[in-house]
Amino acid sequence: MGVSASLDAASSAFFAGPARAKQAAGPLDPLGYGSRNIGGNGDVGELEYLILHTDPTAVASKARVIDAEDPSRVAVNEYVDAVRRLACQVLDLLGEGLGLRDPTSLSRLISAADSDSLLRINHYPTTTATLQGPAEGSIGFGEHTDPQILSLLRANDVDGLQVLLPDGHGGGEQWVQVPADPAAFFINVGDLLQALTNGRLVSIRHRVMASTSRSRLSTIYFAAPPLHARISALPETVTAVTPRRYRPFTWSEYKKAMYAHRLSHNRLDHFRAPDNDATDDDTNS
Repeated sequence: MGVSASLDAASSAFFAGPARAKQAAGPLDPLGYGSRNIGGNGDVGELEYLILHTDPTAVASKARVIDAEDPSRVAVNEYVDAVRRLACQVLDLLGEGLGLRDPTSLSRLISAADSDSLLRINHYPTTTATLQGPAEGSIGFGEHTDPQILSLLRANDVDGLQVLLPDGHGGGEQWVQVPADPAAFFINVGDLLQALTNGRLVSIRHRVMASTSRSRLSTIYFAAPPLHARISALPETVTAVTPRRYRPFTWSEYKKAMYAHRLSHNRLDHFRAPDNDATDDDTNS
């Protein structure tokens, strides 16, 4: 059984288990098991989920609830290692495309030993599942952008993921369905990457619609830097024509802003640079 299949099987078994067993992984702190409530600011969705830190020690303390017969948490750790390497490859390609002097400067942020990356496993039940079933067209997970650098999402063959795109006719924006493909990764730019590239790459707004016929299982790797990492526009992206759009900040500062606002809030607005800031030659830690 492959790395992805092993984790999917363990995740499906976990969510099919009794409520008491799932609640043993919680309460959210902010890691652990959650149901319907998303964050602490009133957002709700038609889902249940498990959030794990990707540090092997943290995995060992939480992931035992996914597979009690896997004492070394192989399923989770092997998956995390594989998607981390994939995320680094994607970021190195982006670094080359952006013309960075050091194309690995982005991937080094997420490959650090004290990276704050997370693994999130979402289960969207059908109307016949344990959770109260959604009405047709209801929201499974509300509109938001991902706050980290990059997110890599895999899901089963159930539709639900939508992205907000210009409608092409000058009439604003519209939600576009992303076709389900269990053999593919869907890669989202996060808020931090938008700040690091001075807006050249944009953190896309997306949501998940609930299904009334089949349950959806998705696994998302959120690639994040260490808490102390300083996020500042890469020098190659800042010129007199394209001045610095965001003031420097740490990932820790941004996380506090993330937890202070609702899902749909544009967090980067709080980190915009003053109008008289033209260039920024600092490097990122």
